[in-house]
Amino acid sequence: MRISSNKILITGGATGIGLGLTERFLKEGNTVIICGRRESVLKEVSEKHPSIITKKCDLSIEGEREALFQWILAEHSNLNVLINNAGIQQWMSISDNDFTKRAKDEISVNIEAPVHLTSLFINLKSLNTIINVTSGLALVPMIKVAVYSATKAFFHSFTLSLRQLLKARNIEVIEIIPPAINTDLGGKGIHDSAPPVSDFIEAVFEQIKQGKAEITFGFTDSISKAGPEDLQKTFNRMNGIN
Repeated sequence: MRISSNKILITGGATGIGLGLTERFLKEGNTVIICGRRESVLKEVSEKHPSIITKKCDLSIEGEREALFQWILAEHSNLNVLINNAGIQQWMSISDNDFTKRAKDEISVNIEAPVHLTSLFINLKSLNTIINVTSGLALVPMIKVAVYSATKAFFHSFTLSLRQLLKARNIEVIEIIPPAINTDLGGKGIHDSAPPVSDFIEAVFEQIKQGKAEITFGFTDSISKAGPEDLQKTFNRMNGIN
């Protein structure tokens, strides 16, 4: 993937890792479009970076995903990079009264949305790159976020297959596998002790420049190379299992 002169759509590009990607791609000389559910957050980003194009869209709703694609088709048909970054993380117990509803929300945003968007956007003649943001919890699940971990495992598996499926169409598929990063994913304060977004983004862009298809950082760099025994030990340690 080239670093500059792209037109890029970043889902969930107004906060967290998405915002980090947005600002860095903008700095590298790209046209960046971001979408999100909260108009106020999109406005805040556009006020700071007037060249960013924003679009309000609730990706959990199929009709809004379709409307987003039709808008891109009409207004930005030369878009060549799709970044499936948007995701939600629910800290909950299976015994919670609202567990099923919240689980469905995670599945809708973390699985249904990127799969649907991918199937739509590959119809753009200009599309040459898809970047999927998964998680280290795709490789080693955390039981406190069991559904989130499972959605990211799905997305990781889907991305591996997608890379092969789109080879014949010359669409590059890159996977970014972040560890816990200092963002508000899952709730404010949960990841305050994690590495800063800026360090992570710097590592991501260095690996993109190197042409890597699977991008890792810190914990996910080591765990992506681990064997079954080490993965089990990590799972036990992460989840307080003796």
